[in-house]
Amino acid sequence: MASGRVSALPRMILMIEQGAPLPQALVWWKTSRHSRMVSGFRPPAALPSVDHVIELRELTKRYGDRVAVDRLSVRVQPGVVTGFLGPNGSGKSTTMRMILGLDAPNHGEALIGGVRYPDLNWPLKTVGALLDAGAFHPGRSARAHLTALAASNDIPGSRVEQVLRTVGLSDAATRRAGTYSLGMRQRLGVAVALLGDPGVLLLDEPVNGLDPEGIRWIRDLLRGLAAEGRTVFVSSHLIAEMALTADRLVVIGRGRLLAETTVAELAAGDDSLEDAFFRLTAQATDYRGVGAS
Repeated sequence: MASGRVSALPRMILMIEQGAPLPQALVWWKTSRHSRMVSGFRPPAALPSVDHVIELRELTKRYGDRVAVDRLSVRVQPGVVTGFLGPNGSGKSTTMRMILGLDAPNHGEALIGGVRYPDLNWPLKTVGALLDAGAFHPGRSARAHLTALAASNDIPGSRVEQVLRTVGLSDAATRRAGTYSLGMRQRLGVAVALLGDPGVLLLDEPVNGLDPEGIRWIRDLLRGLAAEGRTVFVSSHLIAEMALTADRLVVIGRGRLLAETTVAELAAGDDSLEDAFFRLTAQATDYRGVGAS
């Protein structure tokens, strides 16, 4: 353990010298050794990379005459947790689906390291995503599901056991996934997202179904992954939880960008982040239509 402490301090100093914000460097100092011990992931090999930047340029999606996402331009940086907030129907899930190439924009583009998701050579090694906790065969075990994904994406089989340990499913790995509770299905979804050891994580409502211990676990995991230099972009309707988890926030309403700032800056002048959010989105609530959550 002593050698870990000796090597960590110069690393933090190097981050500051090369331009990393002081809060980011301090987060790395506090979490890097913990994340390496708990997750089994790679230690930070370099400062946050431009290859991991998510960039949305005038991203637009229409369903008939309804505009679900309206000229959204955002840059999501590595090394921090970026929360994605908005009322129901604001376009969060639609935006994430366009980033992942599941929905085609009517205008604009979504890039990851300057490349569209469909053009990535090994997508699972670059981007890990959790959009639907039920996206697996209910008759297949968690281990079998992860093993099949690893084999089809040129991922070492050893990663399967690593991610099962990370998400706390090792003891339930041989059970059929269809017997899992919602919280366990969420953990399996996180395991899938982490399987390729990606530099970019997109997670849509990852705390759904988790108990208080699970919520704290996902919070610590996300902050540890960001401290390793990864890009972590996570949507949530739990504003108080985002206040504890996120460093930066992207807030949208009716598909339009309302704020792109730090948690502290958004909450300044209000009693809480929740108050700031409701003030900002007071005129941007729209529950019409389907498929634009």
